[in-house]
Amino acid sequence: MPHRLVSPRTALPQELDAMVHVLDGADIVVHRFDGTITHWSIGCENMYGWAREEAVGEKIHDLLATKFPEPAENIRDQLKSRGFWQGEITHRHKSGHDIHVASRCVLVNLPDGELSVIQTNSDVTALRRAQEAVKSREAHLSSILDTVPDAMVVIDHKGTVLSFSKAAEKLFGMPADQICGRNISNLMPNPYRDAHDGYIDHYIQTGEKRIIGYGRVVTGQRADGSQFPMELHVGEATANGERIFTGFVRDLTSRFKIEEDLRQAQKMEAIGQLTGGIAHDFNNLLTVISGNLEMIEDKLPSGSLRDILKEAQAAAQDGAILTGQLLAFGRRQPLNPKHADLGQLVSGFSDLLRRTLGEDIKLSTVIDGSGFNVLVDGSQLQNAVLNVALNARDAMPRGGSLTTTISRVHLDADYAKMYPEVRSGNFVLVSMTDTGMGMTEEVRKRAIEPFFTTKEVGSGTGLGLSMVYGFVTQSGGHLQLYSEPGRGTTVRIYLPVISGAEARGPAPDQGSGESQVPRGDETVLVVEDDARVRRVAIARLASMGYTVREAENGRRALELLRENADIALLFTDIVMPGGITGDELAREARVLRPDIAVLFTSGYSEPGLAGKGIVPGAQWLRKPYTAKELASKIRELLDAK
Repeated sequence: MPHRLVSPRTALPQELDAMVHVLDGADIVVHRFDGTITHWSIGCENMYGWAREEAVGEKIHDLLATKFPEPAENIRDQLKSRGFWQGEITHRHKSGHDIHVASRCVLVNLPDGELSVIQTNSDVTALRRAQEAVKSREAHLSSILDTVPDAMVVIDHKGTVLSFSKAAEKLFGMPADQICGRNISNLMPNPYRDAHDGYIDHYIQTGEKRIIGYGRVVTGQRADGSQFPMELHVGEATANGERIFTGFVRDLTSRFKIEEDLRQAQKMEAIGQLTGGIAHDFNNLLTVISGNLEMIEDKLPSGSLRDILKEAQAAAQDGAILTGQLLAFGRRQPLNPKHADLGQLVSGFSDLLRRTLGEDIKLSTVIDGSGFNVLVDGSQLQNAVLNVALNARDAMPRGGSLTTTISRVHLDADYAKMYPEVRSGNFVLVSMTDTGMGMTEEVRKRAIEPFFTTKEVGSGTGLGLSMVYGFVTQSGGHLQLYSEPGRGTTVRIYLPVISGAEARGPAPDQGSGESQVPRGDETVLVVEDDARVRRVAIARLASMGYTVREAENGRRALELLRENADIALLFTDIVMPGGITGDELAREARVLRPDIAVLFTSGYSEPGLAGKGIVPGAQWLRKPYTAKELASKIRELLDAK
């Protein structure tokens, strides 16, 4: 609605003189509508540095170099229509520095019919500088809080969330606007949720501290309902007479996982020493038993007693096999390592495996590259491969496929950090992948423990994978299992490449290797549920110049794809929790962004798991991968767009 035109009050010149004289100490200036100054107070002299004789007769906006918050024409229109205007403007002092001014203008009508403006000005420069300093400090503090990896949550004495940092949004999987104003207990599972407000009330009433001022390990709950261990430090302050509590939260998931892996390694070491020692002593007993049985056999005539003795000898031989497996697990079996080409050794064993597995299982061997020279006991390696194949056969009662892949890999320091038992270096990898029933997480964790088995009584000793683990570890390598229920199992055997020019092959980049790694500046979305693996991938890509977005599951990845149109490549794990696999995520991503490049990664050796061709143009990268392998794949995909 347009402003109604207001007729300015008529003021006599003597009234103006009297007003300015009375308020001469104030910052008042009177000027005609065209800006010509007619009255200039002592306050203006002090404020602007211009004497009255210098100011009167000058155009005010020229003299003071006025900067308006809006076009000057708009201000004149408001003065005519409303009779006044107020706002903040910038004037220039006689010495040249700017002054921030809160100004109020009133339009009056002189007896001669000419319009004049009475303008009162207040210097707010100090206030503005203080406000800018506060904003600068707030921005600085905000940048610090956004950079600190620990999450920060501020609540009041009622438990209501007042502030939620960026790290907190990422940790709990929810934006700040969804939790601010709600009770902090929404970030906790029960029974802590229902009891939380009682903790605060108890502290306020009694002063008894349970968590204020020191760290404590508690359980948090993300927006998707998943729970995680966290370390919580809480501080207390008073703001505007009200108590507030600031909590700093650190996710302990990765630390607990590393500690669990270390405990498992220590447990396996202790069990290995125990079983190895028992097996060694028991072997001595079996030697005595079998030796005496042999001597007795020579003196017995044919008949029932000789038959009974043969059964005892067969049992002793089974016992010897059992103790041999125990010794292998305890890494105390005698090895006869020799230089061998692992590719030839394993591929030459394929015919025996094929006969062992039967016709229902498709056996294939892939040799990727060359230079597979290792120092290994060939017969023990073949025994290990056979044990893995027999486990795969039992996991595929209706048939399936077993793929053995032999390749050369380099495990770098980043990868070694994620697994305490792994050392970095050059390895030959024997990867055996079946399409069987797979294992649950609990079964996978215990799979290499001696005598642990999921088979029926009498169907196995539970020493197969234990023996493989012991042999590989004793040979200077390591064993890894990847498995998901219904998606099969991959057993990965890493054996160190022998030293020497003839076996070294292409070495990993050293020194100037970083310059040889392809770089880029596109945006890459990394989707990986394992936080440690995700952090390594992000750090690698960032060092290559890429802008990185990250997601812990498929649902979050789809949200980021909708929000960020600049994402050029999707780098996703295949098997992930949360209801969306890497294959499904890639299909949804192609619906949203038909031009997006897709790179799969997995701990499985079977490339067919990477979508089975349902995502055209997608490629696949096997874990563990080097930085150069990752960079080359990404550049290959992006340059092909």
